[in-house]
Amino acid sequence: MCMAELANCKSCGKVFVRTLSDICPACVKEDEQKFQKVYKFISKRENREATVTELHEATDVEEKLIFQWIEEGRLLVKNFPNLYYPCSSCGTLIQSGKLCKDCVDKIKQDLDTYEADSLKKHDEHEQHERYKTYRLDR
Repeated sequence: MCMAELANCKSCGKVFVRTLSDICPACVKEDEQKFQKVYKFISKRENREATVTELHEATDVEEKLIFQWIEEGRLLVKNFPNLYYPCSSCGTLIQSGKLCKDCVDKIKQDLDTYEADSLKKHDEHEQHERYKTYRLDR
C-alpha cells in the first residue's frame, strides 16, 4: 500500500499530498490538456510528419514535455516518424531507449577496457604471489 506524503510539486512548487506522481493534480490536469492539444494537432494527416520543434511552434507546448511523452511512449514514433528526444548522455536525438548507439558503444568499449585491465592486474598479482620469496633475517 502506498503511503501519501506532503511534497512540493516539481512543476509549480505548490505543496500537495503526493501519492504516485511528483506533480500536483492541477499540473497533471494541465499537462493532460497540453498532451491532448499536441495529440490533436499531430493526429491530423497533414501534421503526422511534424518535428518536435514544429509541434512546439504550433501548440505552444514546451519541447521538454513533448520529449517526455515520446520517451514514455505516449507519442509513438511508429505513428509519427519525425519525433525524437535527446540521448540522456550526449543529447543526440533518438527515438528509443535512454542512450544513442554511439553512447552505448562507448560504454561497452569502456567496460571491455575496464575488464581487460582488471584481468591483467589480477594476473600480474597472481604471478607476483606465485614467485614471491620470503627472506628471514638472522
